[in-house]
Amino acid sequence: MSTNDNNHSATSGSSNGNKGYKLSNVKWHDATFWSVRTKRDTMAMGLDEWEELREAASNIKKHTITHLDTYLDMFSAAAERNGVIVHWAKDAAEFNATVLQILRDHDVKKMVKSKSMLTEECEMNPFLERNGIEVVETDLGERIIQLMKQKPSHIVMPAIHITQEEVGKLFEEKLGSEPGNSDPTYLTYCARMSLRNEFMTAGAGMTGANFGVAATGDIVVCTNEGNADMSTSMPKLHIAAMGIEKIVPDYQSLAVFQRLLCRSGTGQPTTTFTSHFRKARPGAEMHIILVDNGRSDIIADAEHWQTLKCLRCGACMNTCPVYRRSGGYSYSYFIPGPIGINLGMLRNRHSYSDNVSACSLCCSCDNVCPAKVNLSEQIYLWRQQLDSLGEANATKKAMSSGMKIIFDRPALYRTALRFAPLANHAPRFAVYNGLNAWGKGREIPVFAAESFHSIWQKGKIAEWKKK
Repeated sequence: MSTNDNNHSATSGSSNGNKGYKLSNVKWHDATFWSVRTKRDTMAMGLDEWEELREAASNIKKHTITHLDTYLDMFSAAAERNGVIVHWAKDAAEFNATVLQILRDHDVKKMVKSKSMLTEECEMNPFLERNGIEVVETDLGERIIQLMKQKPSHIVMPAIHITQEEVGKLFEEKLGSEPGNSDPTYLTYCARMSLRNEFMTAGAGMTGANFGVAATGDIVVCTNEGNADMSTSMPKLHIAAMGIEKIVPDYQSLAVFQRLLCRSGTGQPTTTFTSHFRKARPGAEMHIILVDNGRSDIIADAEHWQTLKCLRCGACMNTCPVYRRSGGYSYSYFIPGPIGINLGMLRNRHSYSDNVSACSLCCSCDNVCPAKVNLSEQIYLWRQQLDSLGEANATKKAMSSGMKIIFDRPALYRTALRFAPLANHAPRFAVYNGLNAWGKGREIPVFAAESFHSIWQKGKIAEWKKK
């Protein structure tokens, strides 16, 4: 979703970028994203047909993905009739090479772009910069991240982990803003003035695409800042990057997704700008690059193809108790949260298997997903495959074996419960050491003097309830 809620950008409490969050900021991060989840719930409950819309979205996506060849041909034919030049890229390398060639053909040295997770996926920015092209992010959150040389920590609110004081220092250093002024309104003004010059001097503009309408050849981009419109209305060259799964059949289908996307992602009835690009304006040129980059392989995966139904709204992250407390940089794949766990595994099952443990299987992500992607079920399936992939954690396997021995023997279980409180009096070095990964960032819970199991057996449950 190419949106960025200004009320949530660059105002959070992390002070350490890729190195993680301070414990004092965990509660802030958790509360911030829960507030977005609450806004989503308010919007959902305001529509009597909300669940019918989710079911419709799921069915439309299922139909489109399983007939993708038909709709891609329809889309490309319609776009070409509109005068748009359509390109196909089988992977990230071909996508990046295509963008570079288009820019070179037009002698472009600077390109402004609105937010696109596909370009993050393909690592387009560093590729173009290595080849002499300056790329300027125009989404405010993305621009902050770019100037800090970081990666987004959320797919909709990329700079959520950065404080306004940090942004003030950054703009002072990079944009020459007033020393010590971290007022959000002032910082937004500074960013706008800086970007205005970038828009005026860029030779090309790039957008992502939230949707591609097969019947008409439109691409649809949803933003809250209008930067996509600026990126396409000033330069004479517009390049749109779109994953092939973003195709929807027609405007009737688009209406379903439009009602779901913003409500799910930022708790808004709609984004401030919903821009439809069907053809280049007079005297300009428009290119659309349709990117596969492994999506065809996902379609062929019987267990995980539903991942392609994702709208990239970020609702699963906003509700996830793990993401909300750990932040985006705790995940090794560039997209965090429940959807990122699944996408990472589909990208490389060995490189990103460590993310699979970052899930409590609470199923909250399934309940809020506007397209009804079965995210937690897929994560559970990935967990079952870890051993066969050779990626199962040896320590956890040993612990599970030990727990099985105890749980299979009631007498041993009761004995272990009886002596467990002794751990409360063990020397700290005996509990908190290199063998205790849990204790590296947490305190071990204190064992109760008497276990619930014992209380229940002795018939003390009524007394226990009174306490």
